Amino acid sequence: MAPGRARLAHRHMAALRTLLLLGLLLTARGQKAARRRRPPPPQSALEKVVAQEGLSLHQLSGKWFLVSMASRCSYLLEHSHHLEATTVTITILDGQSLAISTFRKLDKMCWEIRQHYLPAQAPGRFLLKGHRKSSKVDVVVGEADPSNFIILYYQKGRSTSVKLYGRTSLVSDAIMDKFEQHIRAVGLSEDVTYYFPTYGFCDSADEFHILDALLFQKRSCRCGWSCHGVS
Repeated sequence: MAPGRARLAHRHMAALRTLLLLGLLLTARGQKAARRRRPPPPQSALEKVVAQEGLSLHQLSGKWFLVSMASRCSYLLEHSHHLEATTVTITILDGQSLAISTFRKLDKMCWEIRQHYLPAQAPGRFLLKGHRKSSKVDVVVGEADPSNFIILYYQKGRSTSVKLYGRTSLVSDAIMDKFEQHIRAVGLSEDVTYYFPTYGFCDSADEFHILDALLFQKRSCRCGWSCHGVS
């Protein structure tokens, strides 16, 4: 090849390498910019919920009746005609965490399911640990009048449930209106709201029917029991 043509070919190759390098640099910058522009993950339903302010945990202690629950859980939908009367007893531990004993029937036998709600980062928020990290449940006290009712939010993953407990098995229409406002606030509706029996409660369970909730989660994952906090 003549010297002139060789120099021309060398220049073409150098220009081509420059263009390729410039293209790679522009691509890398574009990818970095796209990563910077990527929107943050959407807030979960519970992150938008404001926990009850000024609430003394000791006011929550004692016996509560499960009145209603709103959830898209398929188990509740399929077994809504077999819901069992349910009560919970709350005991305050170390002034920060809650010991929860849930009493209800399973296969016509009274069971006690024990849970431990650990304090989360803010007042009125708790964590219910599961046997796997992915099975943890976040709990928020949405609203409470300790002498009459308490509304609790439960979230496992992206699934949210709301429960209404009363000091008696029947609550006023005004309290039900409050509950309906809370369930609508997290995108639930009357179509996925269930009402629990007002008779046939279990007051206790014998020593052979006491179960730790973590053990129960390994055996079964029914949202009415363990997936969103035991009902």
